[in-house]
Amino acid sequence: MKEAAAVAVFLLSFFCCAGCKREKPQPPLPPKVSVSQPLQRKVTYYLELTGNTQAINTVQLVARVQGYLDKVFFHDGQMVKKGQLLFLIQQNTYQDALRQAEGQVLTQQAQLKYAQSQFLRYSNLLTANAAAQSDVDNWQYQRDSAEANLKTASANAATAKLNLGYTRVVSPFTGRIDRRLQDPGNVVGSSSSNTNLAQISQVDPIYVYFNVSDSDLARLTKSADWKPGKGDVGKWPVSAGMTGEEGYPHSGRLDFASISVTPTTGTLLMRGTFPNAAGKIMPGLYARVRVPVETRMAQLVPATAVGSDQQGSYVLVVNAQNTVERRTVKTGPLEEDSLRVIEEGLSGNERIVVSALLKAHPGSRVTPEQENPAPKGVR
Repeated sequence: MKEAAAVAVFLLSFFCCAGCKREKPQPPLPPKVSVSQPLQRKVTYYLELTGNTQAINTVQLVARVQGYLDKVFFHDGQMVKKGQLLFLIQQNTYQDALRQAEGQVLTQQAQLKYAQSQFLRYSNLLTANAAAQSDVDNWQYQRDSAEANLKTASANAATAKLNLGYTRVVSPFTGRIDRRLQDPGNVVGSSSSNTNLAQISQVDPIYVYFNVSDSDLARLTKSADWKPGKGDVGKWPVSAGMTGEEGYPHSGRLDFASISVTPTTGTLLMRGTFPNAAGKIMPGLYARVRVPVETRMAQLVPATAVGSDQQGSYVLVVNAQNTVERRTVKTGPLEEDSLRVIEEGLSGNERIVVSALLKAHPGSRVTPEQENPAPKGVR
């Protein structure tokens, strides 16, 4: 029994000593985060405004002569081309009037020819003492009267031809026509008032009107070296986007700036011209407008790396000791490639935490891993 107790005591001592030699667990490594330096490139600053579209030309088609509306040659709301026949008014009355006027022209031409020949004949007889001066004076009067009557008849013929032309109502430009306001068979063009037949609008190109505040106007004239009435208005680019469209897919040019700022609103009315060959942009639409102000070098970081709290916008920076720091920044516009412009707060050499932000806290240590920088470029 004593031997068994000694063996038990030996084994217990062995295992206790073995347990004393076991190593303590190592603390966990700092979490890994991806870092990247700010990207340096040129950035264009814009004014983002709102406006409305408007047709470049809008015309009310009216009947300029009286008669029955004979035919309509379009479907309501369709696109029509310049010079296309749209309405035809009863023509027979005006065709007869033109033929009558042309007949009067021929009559007056014959009378003028006869009076001219008689005047020359009696003038020759007068030199031979074979005619009286009164006869010469009479035929001179007849010749001059026939010449005046011919001019009157020619003018009447031109008017008759013009009235006949008015029976054909054609499109003054290429555009979209509204619904017809008169149906065939109605009398149009009464002498008391002109009859509206339809409205047509030219939509290619199309206008976008917008207002610029006096403060934005100061930025535009200072940074962009733009001045109203400078003469290069048509060279200034403008982009626009309609409801349901992303970004500003339509590119145009600044076309017009008002001559004065509206005192009540402190804004200046401006206008851009945009191509609209497909006619998809209709007049009266709400539009978002973007006008470039200036282009300068700027620092950019991924938009996801920028946070915001009660103190303002910030980014998380890893210092030389791999400790996370909070850096307050002033942000600028968001670029199309999801990069945020940083106007103040960074020198350009910082290591910005761009991913695994939940693992990074100000004052904590991290294991930074360099992320491939975005390709540099100039906009």
